[in-house]
Amino acid sequence: MCTSIVANKKKTIVGWNLDLLGMVHRIRTDDNGVYIEILDEKEGWFPLFGANARGDFVGMPTCWPFDDRSDPKGEGRNVLMLDIDLLLQKKTLQEIKEIAEKEPVFSIPGSTFMSALSDRSGNVLYIVPGQGSLYYEKPEYKIMTNFSPFKQDSEKHPWMGWDRYSRADSMLRAASEDFDVSDCFEILKAVAQVECPTVVSMVYDVSEGKVYWCENRIWDIVHHKDF
Repeated sequence: MCTSIVANKKKTIVGWNLDLLGMVHRIRTDDNGVYIEILDEKEGWFPLFGANARGDFVGMPTCWPFDDRSDPKGEGRNVLMLDIDLLLQKKTLQEIKEIAEKEPVFSIPGSTFMSALSDRSGNVLYIVPGQGSLYYEKPEYKIMTNFSPFKQDSEKHPWMGWDRYSRADSMLRAASEDFDVSDCFEILKAVAQVECPTVVSMVYDVSEGKVYWCENRIWDIVHHKDF
């Protein structure tokens, strides 16, 4: 599942709920970033989500319903590897944008993972493997849950998160120009999940270079990292 938020008010604030079922995760920090890593039985820990010191943020919601156009077919780029390259500062958001516009991008077989990416300037890039990419230059705000932005609500699925999207959209439309970390956590709290549980809620104050996060919906225990 998952919910991604980027808000450009007086500050650029990025929010992320990682909703995860049946997978092992951990949070690792260093001087270059705050990484939410997923354990793969064969490959070990993968830094798939999080923030880096350059000001980039990487989220990767699963698209429901699954679209088999995202399955690997011949030559192309793996969306997971593009996300990791941005998170680890091997590529910039603009470089990822150029790749997504010129080359086929695929996911892993049987799962349509989407990219919800942003940079220090508050620019937003969405990639939906097999469907295309969307780029927004410093929008007032953007939200991604678990439906394709190309399809909106034309296809229904219990986990697509249209209700979460609508709730977050309503709160962001009403938000003041002073929208800050605590306001973003309020939205993440409002869209947190239990059935497919929200295991990490993270907010990146890009303007201040500060990352905040809590785990397992324990909202009064918040950790932070300054860059």
